[in-house]
Amino acid sequence: MKVMTMWRDALDGLVKSPATQRYPFVRAVAPDRLRGQLHWNPESCTGCGLCAKDCPAEAIEVIVLDKKAKRFVFRYHVDRCTFCAQCVASCRQGCLEMASDAWELAATDKDDFLVHYGAEEDVEAVLAGAPAADAPVAE
Repeated sequence: MKVMTMWRDALDGLVKSPATQRYPFVRAVAPDRLRGQLHWNPESCTGCGLCAKDCPAEAIEVIVLDKKAKRFVFRYHVDRCTFCAQCVASCRQGCLEMASDAWELAATDKDDFLVHYGAEEDVEAVLAGAPAADAPVAE
């Protein structure tokens, strides 16, 4: 009896269309509420750092260069993120959102998983290792 069931399943597989989707070639539309990559709006950010404190995966760093001039760099580790949106819920200014269109996050290099948001000159200063203006200076 089991042999007949096996042959029937094999013949059905030859005749019927596959149940899988042809993903890389045919892309499905992402749902509106899908939690994809995190995006940061620097205009409304005050640099309070609540998003970084509440992130359970420690995927967010807010680097304050000059708080009075509102110069911040937002460092986001995509490979650490669990896409729980706790940072979005914790942000009082509403400057964080999970993009529903940026969900294909595969990469061949680990450096692609580190994203810096902010003004271009501020990001270059952070990458060069410049100390923050609010950082204590050791004597």
